[in-house]
Amino acid sequence: MVQPYTDKKDNASRCFYCLEKVVTTENSVEGVTVCSSCRDKSVKEVIYDYCLASDSIAPIEIATHLMKFPGFKMHCPEHHFLVPAVLLSAYSNCVSNGKDKLEKWLIAARQRSEKVPGAFCGTHGSCGAAVGTGMFISIITGATPYKTGEWKLANSITGRSLLRMAVYGGPRCCKRVSFVAIQEACNFLNESFDIALSVPEKIECTFHTENQECLKNDCPFYPLS
Repeated sequence: MVQPYTDKKDNASRCFYCLEKVVTTENSVEGVTVCSSCRDKSVKEVIYDYCLASDSIAPIEIATHLMKFPGFKMHCPEHHFLVPAVLLSAYSNCVSNGKDKLEKWLIAARQRSEKVPGAFCGTHGSCGAAVGTGMFISIITGATPYKTGEWKLANSITGRSLLRMAVYGGPRCCKRVSFVAIQEACNFLNESFDIALSVPEKIECTFHTENQECLKNDCPFYPLS
């Protein structure tokens, strides 16, 4: 996993996202060191770069690190790219030649996510994070509107993610639905492809204080719920 690094010898730190040395540190609210170069990037650029470099097989962990990036809002359409990106990154580290294909996969996921606008969950009856799981499966299987098994798999995971999200109801929470989507995709990948990504038994959301509509104890990721 790409990890933050502190050089004790010269007291410098390395950027959490690119590992470049940072002499004068700037930190996010989560205490993550971020260099000025990364701060100048868009959220989607950081998602792309970080997922391309990561060697982790833990998509929840990757997603949580990226959500801490300064400028990554509590609710925003960038989550629609985040979900397939972290899944593709973790998956690529589990399969043969996955890293060779990852750049192409991430470009496809970013392009497809651009077509899923903000507020999609409330206006189209389909959450963008759930659609992101369908993107993930369609990309790794090569699904098209004309294929049979691949089409079935991509639509199955989207439907499965949506049903799990619907259990908790609204209002929206991009963090909650992203965690649900990634969990469901990992379970689906294990059941349908016999590939096991690393998923924590307990996920505790550290972003709930930023969400005015937080479900609190009714959310499965609320601390101590």
